[in-house]
Amino acid sequence: MTGEARNTSRGFARGGVLIRGARLYGEGEPQDVLIGDGEILAIGAGLDVPEGAEVVEAGGQVLLPGFVDLHTHLREPGREDTETIESGSAAAALGGYTAVFAMANTSPVADSVVITDHVWRRGQEVGLVDVHPVGAVTVGLAGKQLAEMATMASGVGKVKMFSDDGHCVDDPLIMRRALEYSSSLGVLIAQHAEEPRLTVGAVAHEGPTAARLGLAGWPRAAEESIVARDALLARDAGARVHICHASTAGTVELMKWARGQGISITAEVTPHHLLLDDSRLETYDAVNKVNPPLRERSDVEALRKGLAEGVIDCVATDHAPHAEQDKCCEFSAARPGMLGLETALAIVAQTMVEPGLLDWRGVAKVMSERPAEIVGLTDQGRPIAVGEPANLTLVDPQREWTVRGPELASIAANTPFEAMTFAARVTTTLLRGRVTVRDGQVQR
Repeated sequence: MTGEARNTSRGFARGGVLIRGARLYGEGEPQDVLIGDGEILAIGAGLDVPEGAEVVEAGGQVLLPGFVDLHTHLREPGREDTETIESGSAAAALGGYTAVFAMANTSPVADSVVITDHVWRRGQEVGLVDVHPVGAVTVGLAGKQLAEMATMASGVGKVKMFSDDGHCVDDPLIMRRALEYSSSLGVLIAQHAEEPRLTVGAVAHEGPTAARLGLAGWPRAAEESIVARDALLARDAGARVHICHASTAGTVELMKWARGQGISITAEVTPHHLLLDDSRLETYDAVNKVNPPLRERSDVEALRKGLAEGVIDCVATDHAPHAEQDKCCEFSAARPGMLGLETALAIVAQTMVEPGLLDWRGVAKVMSERPAEIVGLTDQGRPIAVGEPANLTLVDPQREWTVRGPELASIAANTPFEAMTFAARVTTTLLRGRVTVRDGQVQR
């Protein structure tokens, strides 16, 4: 056996894995990666195959750390007709994810340790990805009374992030108290930045397209005013704040300003805001309705640049399954949201890698390393190195595929990328050394 190695002399547990011929971060010559006991044991060219090892032939594919999604809606409990922790975990694993954060807007709301511990335990039972529950900031997402954050943070689920996503914590005093409380607990507040008094009845980005189509407009200022306010509140509270699904060029500029002031603020961007713009609304197809709305092409370009420069920290899917009846209706009545877990990597490859804005190491940073850092995970988003946890994703950058909603793992099929063809796809995913997806198939 050749190459860098660790602890291989103590014995290789049967059931380990040898990934043969992978390009780590898409760089250099193909290497073999030997995995056992949940960690990387050796990296090198021409490694021997230990007895009993499962061999994954990478054939020069790109090996990356497993992805971490800070923004997923798994709908359980309450809307198991659209998604469950099991089906959402399968979609996540197929998308290359080894950890996801399940948002609190379930029914009942995840505003108590009973619900957050259930979500954690159910994710562990399924075992395809680590499902981390997100606790609600306020009771019932109503924005009036802080939820029992300390209880949820100390429960079995060890809640690390709190958000009323789907609703903005619009009361500045409640948000200030939440930030102060979070600082003492060492947890993160993630804000859905939307000033609700500016979005009453709004269904589409406020601009020429919405005006022409007769759709009520959603101004950029609704997002940007909350981003600015919360940056100041975080500054005064000495706390961290995370901005969910940044969607405007103005938010990018505000992030630059806040960072320049030394404020502890981070932000995510969704794949759909990196690819799509409000020209998609011409058909009035509600599959394109999302919150925040698809913006103009200038916003898309600013978000791509902001992600490439590190002003926007990471990519998060905002995976949001909906039942057919919630989408197949008039645009104004439709529920906002779209599927995202299985298409995220392909979209990042198309919008960021192909134009040269990011290399594959940059993809690892924005889809794995940085999100893990933001939320304080110590066993995810780690470098591909001997002794590190074997949470890994193989990507074939030349495996062309066409999106078909009914063929995705989610129960719902509301993807705006229906019939789109992409040039990159996740082929294999490993969670702590166990293959959860192989050749595009979930391994249960």
